[in-house]
Amino acid sequence: QMAQAFAINAIGPALLMKHFLPLMPRQGRAVFATLSAKVGSIGDNRVGGWYSYRASKAALNQLVHTAAIELQRRAPTAICVALHPGTVDSALSAAFQGGVSPEKLFSPATAAAHLLRVIDGLTPQDSGSFFAWDGQALPW
Repeated sequence: QMAQAFAINAIGPALLMKHFLPLMPRQGRAVFATLSAKVGSIGDNRVGGWYSYRASKAALNQLVHTAAIELQRRAPTAICVALHPGTVDSALSAAFQGGVSPEKLFSPATAAAHLLRVIDGLTPQDSGSFFAWDGQALPW
């Protein structure tokens, strides 16, 4: 299960970065954003558990941070970030929705709209960072 979590949550996005970041223009605005999860934040982990999922998302966050450093050398105005969509009403989150208030449970369309607003507000100085659906910077 751990290998599967890493394959999906870290290796898959790393392969996308490997192939797409070199294609980003050297000048002008370009954004690569990948979905992470707040539970992957090492600095925000206060409850433990979910070892494989947390570790795979923490690995993703580190990959984004590292890739952004490399990207900045080639394309200083390009942006590479990790985004936490909040709790999205899906089969993945169904078992954990009981403790989520209705205003914090988002439809996929609402979650996507939130993330697009965050992306629209990003600057090159944000590259390598981790943001929540509401634009709040999250600790790695």
